[in-house]
Amino acid sequence: MKTISAGKFKAQCLALMDDVNETGEPVLITKRGKPVAKLIPIDSKKKGSLLGFMEGEFEIIGDIESPAYPTESWDIVSGTEPVIPPVEGKKDKR
Repeated sequence: MKTISAGKFKAQCLALMDDVNETGEPVLITKRGKPVAKLIPIDSKKKGSLLGFMEGEFEIIGDIESPAYPTESWDIVSGTEPVIPPVEGKKDKR
């Protein structure tokens, strides 16, 4: 861990914050040789690629390509009132 005096910290504050943010390494701030504060990154995790960062977090259950309701129940296709079957375990509140 890097150690710096309060006087030097005051002069280099913004640069030290950038350094801590980039490296993830905390900085110990001292006053008269005694530790008084520690500058630490908010999130010490390294930033990864957005591509595939959620891989393995979800599971696809069932058919995700077919329509959720049969096409006959689509009022735009059939020209009738929509016929939406109730969801299993829930009562129809219409």
